This record gives sequence, C-alpha cells and structure tokens, in this order.
Amino acid sequence: MNDSIYLAIQENPRFKELVAKRERFAWVLSAIMLALYSAFILLIAYAPQVLGAKLSPGTSITWGIPIGVGLILSAFVLTAIYVRRANGEFDDLNQAILNEVQP
Repeated sequence: MNDSIYLAIQENPRFKELVAKRERFAWVLSAIMLALYSAFILLIAYAPQVLGAKLSPGTSITWGIPIGVGLILSAFVLTAIYVRRANGEFDDLNQAILNEVQP
C-alpha cells in the first residue's frame, strides 16, 4: 500500500473507532486479569490458611490447587473472549475500513 492509503486509513473515522474500541476492550480484559491475580496474591499474603485448607477431610488436595488452576483457566477464557470479538466485530470494522479506502 502506498502512503496515501495509509493516510486515508488513519483519517477514517471508522479506523479511530476501531482503535478506541479495541484498546478499551483490551484494557478491560487486562484489568479483570490483574484483579484476579492480585486477589490471589493478596489471599496468599493475608489468608494462607484458606489456600492450605483441605477440600474435604479425606483428601490431600487443598483449596489452593483449584483456585490456582482457576486463575490459569481464567487467562485462557479472557483470551478466548478477546479472540472471538477480534475475529468478529473488529475484523468486520477492519474490512469496512479497507473497502472504503481502496480504489
């Protein structure tokens, strides 16, 4: 692509909308992950007995294991949410922008 197409894309209101939506969505998902991770660290720091408590009397598995696995799985879920929206709404906006600026 030449410079005029790049300039046309940058000046396109849909492009600015796309950038704003994508950034806002990424920040929201990042904040959710940061909150979950921070809660886990705070739980380790201030209430380790919760994570060390056994799930049931006859098992050696503690609450820390499913909570830790849940934290890891939440990262995958948030990534999947982003990918789904990126492949849907964001790709549609991107294609509309390209259709508008290409001769």
